[in-house]
Amino acid sequence: MSGISAQGSTLHIATGDGAAKNITDISVGFPAIVESVGHGFTNGTVVALADIGGTMAALNGKSHVVANATADTFALLDVNTTGLVYAAGGTATPSQYTKINGLLSFDGFDGAASDIDSTDLDSQAMEYISGLRDEGKFGFEIKVLAADNGQIALRAARTSGVVVGMKLTLPDGSVATFSTLVKSIPSSGAVNALLKGKVDTKISGPVVWS
Repeated sequence: MSGISAQGSTLHIATGDGAAKNITDISVGFPAIVESVGHGFTNGTVVALADIGGTMAALNGKSHVVANATADTFALLDVNTTGLVYAAGGTATPSQYTKINGLLSFDGFDGAASDIDSTDLDSQAMEYISGLRDEGKFGFEIKVLAADNGQIALRAARTSGVVVGMKLTLPDGSVATFSTLVKSIPSSGAVNALLKGKVDTKISGPVVWS
């Protein structure tokens, strides 16, 4: 069985919001299926939900990743609407992404869940349960392109220190969507070589694959 070639992978950084799309229905269950006629979203799109009526108003003000997109519906794999009621209305506003050009390599998603000590006086050895998951770091090497809009946005995120969304798309169509703190953007140069930099980021929150 052959694997996935890294050649053709792309990396994008969130740089704003697109036009809001109207929601006409949300299914009850897990995962939640959202109906939005002609929404135009693709798998991996991050959407912010608002103005949903009924007890599903609990979803308002939260962002989720689109999966299993069709022309008029999409799934929210991390949303369980069991016991909730959709009344009417709602919008889904997509995040807009800018490609970071000059991508040479990437690595990361190297975190692990913490260990919570559950040992008591009846234990015969140390006992643990799994705690919150730390997704770890995400690093990538780029050739420096000073005028590239994606790299400009990357440097701005490093300066501001705000959490910024990123999206890694693999050649087989798999999409990893996640948020990061951009920690450092060093660069190096040498004789007869490109000016390059290894960007280090810390993942904040979950990594969602779609």
